[in-house]
Amino acid sequence: MPWNLLKYGLSRKRHGPAYFPPQPELKPAYDVVIIGAGGHGLAAAYYLARDWGINNIAVLEKGYLGGGNTARNTTIIRANYLTPEGVAFYKESVELWRELDRELDINLMYSERGHLTLAHSDGAIRTARWRAEVNKHLGVDSQLVFPDDIARICPQLNLSPSVRYPILGALYHPPGAIARHDAVAWGYGREACRQGVEIHQLTEVEDVLTAGGHVTGVKTNRGVIHAGKVLQAVAASSTLLADMAGFRLPIQTVPLQACVTEPLKPILDPIIVSGSLHVYLSQSARGEFVMGGSTDPYALYSTRTSLDFKEGLAAHVLELLPMLAEVPIMREWAGMADMTPDFSPVMGRTPVENYYIDAGWGTWGFKATPVCGKRMAECVASDTQPDLLHPFRLSRIDELDFVGERGAASVGH
Repeated sequence: MPWNLLKYGLSRKRHGPAYFPPQPELKPAYDVVIIGAGGHGLAAAYYLARDWGINNIAVLEKGYLGGGNTARNTTIIRANYLTPEGVAFYKESVELWRELDRELDINLMYSERGHLTLAHSDGAIRTARWRAEVNKHLGVDSQLVFPDDIARICPQLNLSPSVRYPILGALYHPPGAIARHDAVAWGYGREACRQGVEIHQLTEVEDVLTAGGHVTGVKTNRGVIHAGKVLQAVAASSTLLADMAGFRLPIQTVPLQACVTEPLKPILDPIIVSGSLHVYLSQSARGEFVMGGSTDPYALYSTRTSLDFKEGLAAHVLELLPMLAEVPIMREWAGMADMTPDFSPVMGRTPVENYYIDAGWGTWGFKATPVCGKRMAECVASDTQPDLLHPFRLSRIDELDFVGERGAASVGH
């Protein structure tokens, strides 16, 4: 252990202010209560305070700050979706990401790598061309590329025509990036606290209180809190909280597994995704290969991992990158993904007045953190559905007005 680190650890002096203030006592009432201290909830609190002057806010978290799906995602950021609604939403998100480290005064390790969605069939080539045209029409940099270009962009890929699933082309998205997920939560949380927002960890919501179709507050393990407005921004517990509030969500929760290898020197720059092989991977700033695939095929409230996942993932990864054959897997984990019928999130107003929803992210969530926080803050403050969030309203399910993002969202996280 370095001498300076040991000396600092044993010293009674602390240099600089605490990153977060001490957790305060709960007040009996707040203007806004946000349930969930992940990236989305903390971002919404920050933008409510900064943009709308609302700082009498309590962010409630049953565990610890950023400890849910914010800590369990694989950090990919992109805007190359399939529908105009999805592309426009993520275009704004990428624009916010590019300035976020300066705005929050924290190193998010935001790194634009480029994003390759591989095509292994004629049908996949047609879909890639379709996505490229939608992206370009909305001002997002994406293009269809073929093996010669892929070899230049990512020479590490196995482009042999003799493998089981040869690579015929790819959708190339240069703005594709990765970032440090926990730093996003820390940055938003710290800046929200600096503007008067309170973060209450180990504070579990046990019931949502309503009267006459209005939300009036929440019951927690630390007592009852009255609230003018409540925003629900939780993963996996979305349907449970909605039931407490008195309405149902069209969401099924399934595990989403991932793993990392031991660290290696930098050898892979782009993010690689294959929908046909159900695999995606990137190399982190620490040198680990971060790898994952599609969600498990059955509903389950669990973060366990499985041998079946590792075996299937390894077989497909080695077809793409054979040089990883001897690299050990260091750790694995799972998140709980909330999947809607059209693989798109639910954001905005709900049937309960002054109760707002941010749910159903499935495989969309991390990359949406800035735009969702900003637009949900607008929704809560103005009690209107922002235009950018209108396609993702809860009522679209009953209206059969789906946002069909399964092809672009189910694997490429």
